[in-house]
Amino acid sequence: MLHDEASKRIKKLREEIDRYRYEYHVLDRLSISEAALDSLKHELSRIEQQFPDLIVPTSPTQRVAGAPAKGFIKIAHATRMLSLEDVFNRAEADEWSVRIQKLMPNQRADFYAEVKMDGLAISVVYENGALVRGVTRGNGTIGEDVTTNARTIESLPLVLRTPSERERESFLKKHHGTVHAEQVTHVLQTHTGRIEVRGEAYLLRKRLDELNKKLRARGEPLLANPRNAAAGAIRQLDASVAAERRLSFLGWQLLGDLGTTTHEQAHEMMTLLGIPTNAFNRRCRSLDEVEAFMEEIEKKRDRLPYQIDGIVVNVNDDAQFFSLGIVGKTPRGAVAWKYAAEQGTTVVRDIIVSVGRTGALTPVAVMDPVQLAGTTVTHASLHNEDEIERLGLKIGDTVIVEKAGDIIPKIISVLPRMRTGK
Repeated sequence: MLHDEASKRIKKLREEIDRYRYEYHVLDRLSISEAALDSLKHELSRIEQQFPDLIVPTSPTQRVAGAPAKGFIKIAHATRMLSLEDVFNRAEADEWSVRIQKLMPNQRADFYAEVKMDGLAISVVYENGALVRGVTRGNGTIGEDVTTNARTIESLPLVLRTPSERERESFLKKHHGTVHAEQVTHVLQTHTGRIEVRGEAYLLRKRLDELNKKLRARGEPLLANPRNAAAGAIRQLDASVAAERRLSFLGWQLLGDLGTTTHEQAHEMMTLLGIPTNAFNRRCRSLDEVEAFMEEIEKKRDRLPYQIDGIVVNVNDDAQFFSLGIVGKTPRGAVAWKYAAEQGTTVVRDIIVSVGRTGALTPVAVMDPVQLAGTTVTHASLHNEDEIERLGLKIGDTVIVEKAGDIIPKIISVLPRMRTGK
């Protein structure tokens, strides 16, 4: 791709991503699939990496999310809630690993891998052990005060748990020499000061089914998926609606002067304090182990009681993690390794006609390569002239293409705002 072409493509991508991000984060509705939006963002990120002089502070890759919704008190986060860079395969994960290893040439990193929940990120603050505030991510710097709704989540303790002496000693023994024992003991025994927990508010699949039965009986619109249901519940001004949806919560970050030195220890501390974390999460000594973990979870994915879209890979050692720093709005020390999407975006370069054994003529779209469901897709059947007419498809269009399982790739829709006039 030439520099001039990249500049034009980036401009179109940024405009569309900003529009879809507003739909997703502010309006709680998205007119394309999340997989398609991820694909647009991923393309933008890759082009910007190729042409770093085209990166600007206002690019969607340099920000976290949309503005806080009206109707809520705005709260500034004590520490920014960052977003994560996406990787979609082992090669991209290796590229990330090489980049961070160059920044710590004399050190070896191990990792902490977490199941990536598909819900709504929130921050919950405890002061002297009591839950005092719940805040949405918002734009990463300022979020919305949703304390009343957060309090309806039964899995979130209103008061932090005090572990037994046996539990404390077991934790200190396991991590002897790598934790600050006195500080850990003080936190677990007294909960003094400010402790912030960040994690995911989400809806169990069975809760969505139960909720939709109630909505159907009342003649109300059904909820499309657990993620939208969770987001809608957290951002309700009427807490009784949030309570009815019966959200769950899993923690993925613990902030405060707690005496821990690794991400693994922080997760174990959350469990001791009564904050639920995902039982599948684990320390991995290499990317090979991370990949094996990813494959293990993928086999269980459809049977899990909640929706996931990948795993989060963190540099486990806190000192290493923080030394790697931040690029824009993403930490260098963590990535979101996502499962192969069944939907993605690409550009139609031509339409050719395929002649079948019976002489039937079928138009076929020739597209830029796109990874879907673990395979590289370059062609999609357009079935007939009526289908082209229905889609309003033109050569040069950016399109959303889908490949579910072994089904032949199919163009779902056209993104006309991406057109350049060619």
